[in-house]
Amino acid sequence: MMSRAIRPASVRDKVVVTSEVTLKAAAVPPDARFKGYEDVLVQDLRIAVEVRYRRERWETASGERIVAALPPGILGGFGPELRRFIAAGHFQGQVTSERMTALLNGMGLRISKRQVVRLLSRGLEALVAEDEAVFRTGLDTARWISVVDTSARHAGKTAFVTQAGDNRFTVFRTTRSKSRRAFLLTLQAGRADHVVNDAALAKMHAMDMAAAQITQLANHPTRSFVDAASWRAHLEALGFDKLAITPNPVNVAAAALWGGLCEQDLLRDTVIVSDGAGQFRLGHHAGCWMHAERLVYKL
Repeated sequence: MMSRAIRPASVRDKVVVTSEVTLKAAAVPPDARFKGYEDVLVQDLRIAVEVRYRRERWETASGERIVAALPPGILGGFGPELRRFIAAGHFQGQVTSERMTALLNGMGLRISKRQVVRLLSRGLEALVAEDEAVFRTGLDTARWISVVDTSARHAGKTAFVTQAGDNRFTVFRTTRSKSRRAFLLTLQAGRADHVVNDAALAKMHAMDMAAAQITQLANHPTRSFVDAASWRAHLEALGFDKLAITPNPVNVAAAALWGGLCEQDLLRDTVIVSDGAGQFRLGHHAGCWMHAERLVYKL
């Protein structure tokens, strides 16, 4: 019995039809027989003024002005599909704002460079939230993540870009330093929890912090802080900033950030694969094959 090869899916199979138009043939002879339809799938991109929104305006007896809200996704008179096209062209296609403006003007759209820049930089809260949700879900379910950082210029100053992800997702984060504290903040996916729990206390002992300061933090009734400012205020309230030999605040913050990461139950059994740099050596860690091979040749 011969098996039949499975035909790979074509582009036609992946196209989602949103509308259907029936076209009638011209000059059909009287003796012709109808034989059904011949389908043609057409994909197109159309940029036009879609709709005029007439927003009700009201004024209360006290002079307060009430205007009907626009549908979600509209910013400055431009709809979500256009904003998606501009974002894809700029971030994925690496098209500059000047070239994007010229491209859209050539398509007949009246838009200025300032408006293009505004669409790229404003109203991105939902996109940022989606990005953080993807990152958090990825960290929560990943068996491993590879991480690497490199220097980069950002806003005219030296910064560092960290990449993290597995074979399903990847994210890029820009920070001012490549410290362990910065890496732990990146792994918290939009949060900055500082928690003094068993994981944080164990990390403090591993960092050779003074036992007296560890006991102070462990015995204090408040052991969870939502950001760096409240954590710093807590350390100052305990007098850590007035000690003759102050514990390294970066190390203390790193331990508390690790505690916050464990408290959120992220990276439970996830292996961090890196080049072995100190800021990446957290939890379950493994060296990537390229850097492991370097060590073999060195030996």
